[in-house]
Amino acid sequence: MTDRLRGGLVALCIAETTSWGLLYYSLPVAVAPISEDTGWSHTAITAALSVGLLVSAIAGIRVGRILDTQGPRTVMTLGALIGVLSLVLVAWSPNLPMFYLAWLLAGFAQSAVLYPPAFAVITRWYGPQRVVPLTTLTLVAGLASTIFAPIVAYLIDQVGWRTSYLIMAGILAAVTVPLHAFFLNSSWTDNITHSAHGSKAHVRAITRTPRFVILQITMALATFTLFAVTINIIPVLLERGISYSTAALTLGLIGAGQVIGRIGYSRLARSTAAHTRTALIFGLGANGLWLLAYVPGPAALLIAIAVLLGAVRGCHTLLQATAVSDRWGTQNFGTINGVFTAPMTAVGALAPVSGPALASVLGSYSAMAVVMAVILTVAALSSMRS
Repeated sequence: MTDRLRGGLVALCIAETTSWGLLYYSLPVAVAPISEDTGWSHTAITAALSVGLLVSAIAGIRVGRILDTQGPRTVMTLGALIGVLSLVLVAWSPNLPMFYLAWLLAGFAQSAVLYPPAFAVITRWYGPQRVVPLTTLTLVAGLASTIFAPIVAYLIDQVGWRTSYLIMAGILAAVTVPLHAFFLNSSWTDNITHSAHGSKAHVRAITRTPRFVILQITMALATFTLFAVTINIIPVLLERGISYSTAALTLGLIGAGQVIGRIGYSRLARSTAAHTRTALIFGLGANGLWLLAYVPGPAALLIAIAVLLGAVRGCHTLLQATAVSDRWGTQNFGTINGVFTAPMTAVGALAPVSGPALASVLGSYSAMAVVMAVILTVAALSSMRS
């Protein structure tokens, strides 16, 4: 594609890794120190991130339209700057409402700098050859928690959480702002952009079809079920008598499973049709959830199942990135994908707290996993129509 800039993919990989590390993973790492210092509950602090992600889901629709019509440089650079401001406000927050306001602002930044806009840019740059660079991006950015969780923890241990967030704001400014400003297109120069009226008609013609809606719902259900269980894998395994250290190790191995899934996705994409690939990945995820719900042990088998679910999650990320373009092409991709991914972002924000809440109502994490397995099984069967 003539619009692809030299060094753009490398720049996006670095920017995505940094943005995910500081605008998403930093808060889970900082929850306990913030709670200890302020007296705010862990739930209240974590919910601030969920609020931001809900804002991101809504704002992402508008960001997608801007990406299609104006190019990525301005909107993604502005998003990075808003992210810097939000982290400064996190550091300054004198009370819980201001803390929430800071993460609400971070939600606007997330909508402009996390995966959906980056996927839109790569899809525009690479067209039919998009799968390999998308895989590269998600493999590199998938290391965000591995890289930044220890850094954030170290900073907080050394200088406290407020000063740490000021330092994080500086890192975000120094890394992501120039990368977006210098390595992204100021505007598109190819012939894909169409008139506003034609673009709106084309978007409506796709987003209002039953096929699109069914796919959107099934993808959101898969996001919800996989996140709700894997994010809470530690209490799931503790309930089976697995030690805390082994359960914590398993959580890390789920990340390794995601890498395996993303590496294997390219081969799967070449050998299967879009709807078959979707149903296969969802089916594997549903089987993993059924096994996790009913297999009592041993620990090695449970860990293997968790890694399988991690691989499914890794495939799911790339499935989300390519679902629209595989079925409807790349015209107005940013706009259509912004609409498509909004429910996934929203349920991804709710899944971490929904798992424990449902387990509490049902009496066990195994029962919660059964419910999630049923939902994902239904999604797998429904995806055959999409």
